[in-house]
Amino acid sequence: MDNGKSILLAILSASIISCCLLLPYTPKVSAQILNEPTEHEQDINEHKEEVLEGVITKVIEEHINQQDLSPQQLYQKLEVVVTKGSLNGDTVVIESGNFSMVGQQKYKMGDKVLISYNKNPNGDSIFYITDYIRRTPLLWLFFIFIATAIIIGRWQGLSSLLGMAFSFLIIFKLILPQIYSGANPILISILGALVIIPATFILSHGVNKKTGIAIISTIITLVITCLLAHFSVEAAKLTGFASEEAGFLQAYRPEAINIKGLLLAGIIIGVLGILDDITISQAAIVKQLKETDPKLKIEDLYTKAMAIGRDHIASMINTFVLVYAGAAMPLLLLFIGGNSQFSQIINYEVVAEEVVRILTGSIGLILAVPITTIISAVIMDKANSDTKQ
Repeated sequence: MDNGKSILLAILSASIISCCLLLPYTPKVSAQILNEPTEHEQDINEHKEEVLEGVITKVIEEHINQQDLSPQQLYQKLEVVVTKGSLNGDTVVIESGNFSMVGQQKYKMGDKVLISYNKNPNGDSIFYITDYIRRTPLLWLFFIFIATAIIIGRWQGLSSLLGMAFSFLIIFKLILPQIYSGANPILISILGALVIIPATFILSHGVNKKTGIAIISTIITLVITCLLAHFSVEAAKLTGFASEEAGFLQAYRPEAINIKGLLLAGIIIGVLGILDDITISQAAIVKQLKETDPKLKIEDLYTKAMAIGRDHIASMINTFVLVYAGAAMPLLLLFIGGNSQFSQIINYEVVAEEVVRILTGSIGLILAVPITTIISAVIMDKANSDTKQ
């Protein structure tokens, strides 16, 4: 068995061990949290909210409401036929815009909507539209994505899709349930990463030295990034409660989930998704250089590959900034519209959290280039020497 396969076998063994550790893990959580509903939860269960689906068949009434000191508000009375849920087939009348809200939608006949169905303490039914049903356009977009990946990427594109599906399976079936049950988010994310990395890399790139090198480099870089992220979160005194979702989660599962650990886990999983591109690219570059000129030594391989890697780093840094700016544009506009200075804005946790996430991830990705390059150069040079012997 050659060195590449030996390396992959060792990594797969570690991955299987990580999976075995992840599966039976049963965290100790308060029995009240897991088994005993509170009085408030019992009250909610008596009038449990149900989400129905329906289609608007008629706009009964529509006009603009103007209240004192309030912006104009669109009011609609709609006839909706329920298409899914306990009231399937029934026709209900729903009022939209009878109280002030931001981003009020204007509904029309044929719109498919989600409906919240509840009962008040008197037993009267309460309906309100919560959102549109968007499954169909999302499904078409997903099919286009799959078709593009397979047509252009062919077998490698298909195997990459399988790797993506495996990653989702591990995240939603192992990582998230364990964290939700009260397990340490950092530990669970690392164990999950050790399962995801070998499987997805091998599915996407096959069993070869390049893949083995990329896996080793990714794991090393991930450990460094995890340590850096932990230090940065502690130094910046981040709590993880910058988002509304974190606050809701803490209120719903008090003391069951480590929110700060969840922030670190998110950084780990986020960086993992990009390291594949960096490590595989650098390993492939070194491999091609060695095959083109077998006489190149470790120093030469490293120097030539890093020259290309630095271009990769420059492009990646610019990409990170633009991706964040695009995703956080509403937040950035909110600050631009105010009178706060940059030195004040950077101190808000909602901003500082993203800065730490981006900078630690970027540092990890930058470090991945020299780490992968030196490991590739050493292994490829040694493999060439063994072949000659």
